[in-house]
Amino acid sequence: MAAGIDDISVYIPKLYLDAGDYALMRGVDATKLRDGLGVNQMAMVDSNQDPACLAANACLRIMQSNKLSPDDIGRLYVSTESSFDESKAMNSYVIGMLEQVYGQGSFEHCGGVETKFACVSGSYALYDNANWIRAGEAEGMNALVVVSDIAKYDKGSSGEMTQGAGAIAMLLNDEPRLLAFDPKVTATSIKDEYDFYRPFGKETPIVHGQYSNLLYLIQVRNALEIYKKKAAASGIISVGEGRSVLDYIDHLNMHLPYAKMGKKALAYLVRHEWRSLPRWKGVIDKVGMPEPVPKDPRGTIESILGDAEFMESDREFQKRFTRTDEFQEVYESKLASSLVASSMVGNLYTASLYLGFRSTIEFEFQKGADLEGQRFGFGSYGSGSSAMIFSGVIQPGYVQLARDMNLEAEIGPRKRLSADQYEMIHGNQLSPEESILSSSKEFVLVDVNTTPESRGQRRYVFNE
Repeated sequence: MAAGIDDISVYIPKLYLDAGDYALMRGVDATKLRDGLGVNQMAMVDSNQDPACLAANACLRIMQSNKLSPDDIGRLYVSTESSFDESKAMNSYVIGMLEQVYGQGSFEHCGGVETKFACVSGSYALYDNANWIRAGEAEGMNALVVVSDIAKYDKGSSGEMTQGAGAIAMLLNDEPRLLAFDPKVTATSIKDEYDFYRPFGKETPIVHGQYSNLLYLIQVRNALEIYKKKAAASGIISVGEGRSVLDYIDHLNMHLPYAKMGKKALAYLVRHEWRSLPRWKGVIDKVGMPEPVPKDPRGTIESILGDAEFMESDREFQKRFTRTDEFQEVYESKLASSLVASSMVGNLYTASLYLGFRSTIEFEFQKGADLEGQRFGFGSYGSGSSAMIFSGVIQPGYVQLARDMNLEAEIGPRKRLSADQYEMIHGNQLSPEESILSSSKEFVLVDVNTTPESRGQRRYVFNE
């Protein structure tokens, strides 16, 4: 039985911090943000928004646009690393909000959980629900998988320039119009790591940036090795002599903590894949230097990062490599369109991979590309750490969805935050009733109880 993504909706909060304004606030070079990281705007939540209402708004959009009733939904999963409750799952908050629109008890049949594994958890949720559909348990119903996060970092930290917020809802069923997942090829790699984590009681994460970036690359590469074996065994890809598995993937979506990290990840995978192929010699000739090798090539990540000579040489090699015509052709054809939305919104944690997928569909369609039958690969990563590689094929029905995609229109008019407003939002200085914007036709947070017997209880309303 087929299983895949039938439709996808995006909800992005309407406040944003401009990269140039942030650069002035922190005394950094705006070029580093725009060109170095690919950050132009960072979406920010208002004081009456949290990850649960972002998720509920994304769900409401996809249900309304597809004219679905609660009886059409059999499962509702929410994946997040911005959870505010250590017991009560975020999907129950979302169901409570949706029932304000669809009626009390209308979703009581709908199973689901909140999943957590940093930014990769949404991919595990997709895999679980796809298998629920393949097993015939759905009985004609759809699954909703929602990825919702607020990427927030300590003031003055290196991560602060890669913030963002938003939610994406994906509708899954056995007759998907958008993308059908390739069966029996999903590959994972997992390790116990402390590259990025958020201890209990801390609102912002502890980040070891260089370590986490390199671990991301290594884990995704490990998962790709497993994917190649599974793809060959399943018969969906047969890699010819002198070719790479990447040659058979038409578009690649990578986890995007910031837009340019996707390009770095692609370059890393391409180098790994091409190194043993005949084409590599011609690429090396164009690069004009041999590919650097660390002093201890089988060493730890710490030893690699501590090898200053190697790190400097590798950065130079990477810079030259990404300028070659060979890499540029791969980048432009397989990845570039997925980065457009990220530069407009910022880091969405669990949702960043799927914002990239949504971005690819919209902007490739605008170019006039015919995506039907093309294979999309997904390189998902979550700190802590796990990577997942999977793929799927674009279905004929994608055209009716793609022609209506317009990310700017879906976000709607946005308000550019002043420095003072940003500081108040970041410092949680405003109560829900002091929100900067008024809203309509969406869910908002109105109260968080502070009494001892009901501390933490949240109340939401749907603003007409």
